[in-house]
Amino acid sequence: MFTEAKLYSPVTRERDGDVTVHLSDDHPGVDDEAYRARRNAIAALALDYTKGEPLPHIDYTEAEQQVWRIASAELARKHEVYACAEVRAAAANLGLPRDHIPQLDEVSALLAPLTGFSYVPAAGLVPLREFFGSFAERTFHSTQYIRHHSAPLYTPEPDAIHEIIGHANQIACPRFAALYEIVGAAVGRLETDTALKFLADVFWFSLEFGVVRERDEIRCYGAGLLSSYGEIDEFRQAELRPLDVAAMGTITYDITHYQPVLFCGESVDQLSDVLGEFFATMDDETPQRLGSR
Repeated sequence: MFTEAKLYSPVTRERDGDVTVHLSDDHPGVDDEAYRARRNAIAALALDYTKGEPLPHIDYTEAEQQVWRIASAELARKHEVYACAEVRAAAANLGLPRDHIPQLDEVSALLAPLTGFSYVPAAGLVPLREFFGSFAERTFHSTQYIRHHSAPLYTPEPDAIHEIIGHANQIACPRFAALYEIVGAAVGRLETDTALKFLADVFWFSLEFGVVRERDEIRCYGAGLLSSYGEIDEFRQAELRPLDVAAMGTITYDITHYQPVLFCGESVDQLSDVLGEFFATMDDETPQRLGSR
């Protein structure tokens, strides 16, 4: 299985209906029984959701709201310094609230007039084919839980801060939203796990951890960087390589550490052209064809 799965706490449902989120031993909330019960309850709502029904609303606690306010304010300051202009403009148009955690239907309502994307709930890890494939319908699967209050600027797994502050601000940009849709269409053509993993790795080094040159500065556009308080400070120290989908799809990397190698576009125009062409033409033979270059 794609190694990104290790970022998520597995979710299981017993025969009696009980839902359990299995936190790792080093998770900040592993010893907090109230937090664990909270995670289980939020995951259960996502598992019970059926397409077409009203999206589940979470009655967030004041402690959870405070985590959002802290992370939102700190990341906004980082974006002014490190995010590319197109993402900053999209974020301004989107106007995510900073005083409260937006419900998923609130995020969808903000995105609708900009790019037509909508959010649906996810209990945790969504299978790659379903996750990426839903982009073809401009749908994004999002978790709704919030990281533990003891570490408001850190999470060992993607939470609502990553899904919303990272991805929604990116998806609010028409050019990036178009790339997501092309990714979804590509998944519909792929039959092999090898090709699906290759696509996921290119996505990782672009729409998750992509950087771009802008007025002699290196700025980020990837959702993983936009939502990481620690890594957004460090990405300029990475080894920067030219945009190269063959290398992006084959490089070995560790998702549990700051990325030491990143692929840098010369402009958003180049990103749109190179990534758009790759995802639009990718098929099951692409990994072998590019790997033999």
